[in-house]
Amino acid sequence: MKDTHTREARTNTQARQMEGRMARWYARQRASAAQLAETREFAARLTGVLPRGADILEVAPGPGYLAVEMARLGYRVSGLDSSHSFVEIASENARKAGADVTFHHGDAAELPFGDETFDLVVCAAAFKNFGRPLDALNEMHRVLRPGATAFINDMNRASSPEDIDEEVRRMGLNAVNSFMTKVPLVWLRRRAYSPALFRRLAAQSAFRTCEIQTEGISLNIVLTKHEE
Repeated sequence: MKDTHTREARTNTQARQMEGRMARWYARQRASAAQLAETREFAARLTGVLPRGADILEVAPGPGYLAVEMARLGYRVSGLDSSHSFVEIASENARKAGADVTFHHGDAAELPFGDETFDLVVCAAAFKNFGRPLDALNEMHRVLRPGATAFINDMNRASSPEDIDEEVRRMGLNAVNSFMTKVPLVWLRRRAYSPALFRRLAAQSAFRTCEIQTEGISLNIVLTKHEE
């Protein structure tokens, strides 16, 4: 119980921090040419097996770049974020891109969507911040259609300092922003999941099992809602 309360308190603190000026700074750092190109490639890989027009939910989309790219590929995309600023920023980015995406403010542990609504749920670089991770997984399971999957990409606690250096280098940032990005990554690694920890969490959830691949500083996690 103590660990749960501690995680929730940290999550509430971070949600408050990711508002206003900090949210706008983060959005700018994620908008480098290299990162936007990587986001387009990521969107194509995520949706490769889905039919056009499928329903996708991105949980914690931040500035919304991934959601926008998935919408551009012909999917019906919704996003939900705990930051009011990110909802505003993402909505503006979608409008500028001419992408039809609806962004909602809310809690990943209490999704405001009906049962069996989505063909894919995506959560990138945010799951480690959730105060109620088991509830968040169960909510993802609830809103997925039978046979559909949730894909979670997040930091690997087992990543090395060299892995973090390489990740920051690939972002194409200047020296100051590279430093300002690296420092929180080093700090965030301590609250990230290892493959073993995430498998343990998934086993307690409605998904029961998961598939995990490691890549650089990342965990790529697939959870399937099996048909009953």
